[in-house]
Amino acid sequence: MADQPTETNFDVIVVGGGPGGYVTAIRAAQLGMKAACVEREHLGGICLNWGCIPTKALLRTSEVYHLMERADEFGLKVEGVSFDMEKIVKRSRRVARRLSGGVAHLLKKNKVAVFDGHGRLAGKGKLEVSAGGKKIADLTAKHIILATGARARTLPGLEPDGELIWTYKEAMVPEEMPKSLLVVGSGAIGIEFASFYKTLGAEVTVVEVLPRILPVEDEEISDFAEKAFKAQGMNIMTSATVKALKKGKDNVTATIEADGKSTDLTVDRVILAVGIVGNVEDIGLEGTKVQVEKSHIAVDEWSATGEPGIYAIGDVTGPPWLAHKASHEGIICVEKIAGANDVHPLDTSRIPGCTYCTPQVASVGLTEAAARERGHEVKVGKFPFQGNGKAIALGEPEGLVKTVFDAGTGELLGAHMVGAEVTELIQGYGIAKTLETTEAELMHSVFPHPTLSEMMHEAVLDAYGRVIHF
Repeated sequence: MADQPTETNFDVIVVGGGPGGYVTAIRAAQLGMKAACVEREHLGGICLNWGCIPTKALLRTSEVYHLMERADEFGLKVEGVSFDMEKIVKRSRRVARRLSGGVAHLLKKNKVAVFDGHGRLAGKGKLEVSAGGKKIADLTAKHIILATGARARTLPGLEPDGELIWTYKEAMVPEEMPKSLLVVGSGAIGIEFASFYKTLGAEVTVVEVLPRILPVEDEEISDFAEKAFKAQGMNIMTSATVKALKKGKDNVTATIEADGKSTDLTVDRVILAVGIVGNVEDIGLEGTKVQVEKSHIAVDEWSATGEPGIYAIGDVTGPPWLAHKASHEGIICVEKIAGANDVHPLDTSRIPGCTYCTPQVASVGLTEAAARERGHEVKVGKFPFQGNGKAIALGEPEGLVKTVFDAGTGELLGAHMVGAEVTELIQGYGIAKTLETTEAELMHSVFPHPTLSEMMHEAVLDAYGRVIHF
């Protein structure tokens, strides 16, 4: 373990060094506050070390593999396409280590004191840090920000064992490629792993308890994605429940109930992706006025808890469970603490969500159904990838861009996409929502040709009966 800082009194202490925590600590330092960050495991948190970043490295490998299999379409000759799972995993871990080291550099550059250990509240304005079961520091600060993150949820009878039944962590570092796989849950995490393993040749079954996969997405988008996954050979079971998992020597038999019928499915491995729970245990919340609701810390619009001087940000406070939400929340929190005049509460309707499967899925704002439920009269625009020259040139003609506007005001209520590179495109609509742009500005914006972004323009035009290329 590296030498711990000697200073113990700070203006702000952040507990947790994930994308919420380390960004918050850096912003606090930028604002002139003496800041400390306490991290018990890896700087960068789950996102950087075991989530967002290494999974994207894995998915990039599967994407390249898929393109190599399609080489003939592009006039290329590639023979004997295969993969080395050990090298795939090593690359993913190397990417994570590189970025974790980068976080350490950024904290040092901004003069943030970093304590390697477990932080626990120990009275008003006090935090105890321990490592290896021994106390290593007693810290004090007027403001303590909890950014302890979350972990995979487990269900009774479906507990992971790290060998046959995996969480995301084991799914990221397989020693060998399973021939068959059951993914329980079809949110972003489940679908990304299902896509990765299916692309590399595994027989994949996805079980979702709700009536459709990717349930937080616009229904039309999730339906499109489901058809695409099924066309790839993925088996998808919706309105279905995994009742039991029986482990064999090197396989698992799942009992799945759907439509009142029970069936057994035997697979090599199972990935559990049924949500997450906040890390609220053993951080000293007992005896404080911090409220915990369904494993998550309750906060106000400035991330303040019920205990003066204690704040919470990121996954430990509940959905949306997104790294960029955590980072922005932390920035707002410390800017409010610092007394900034131009700070505003976070509007979650402006937070884009991305799923990096094949095809990719991305969205921001209200779905069409949610907009109607809130009383909006809506105008809806759609544009298919098959009407876009760049998509066809890329060999990616399957996809859809959808926009939802308020019919009366022209406000962009939501945007939803499925197809190649939509996780990069969605931020255009994110900026539009932040700027409170109406259809008029979007229609008069000039989009470059030939690009995939032209579809964003056409989807706006279509909402107002002015679509050109379809």
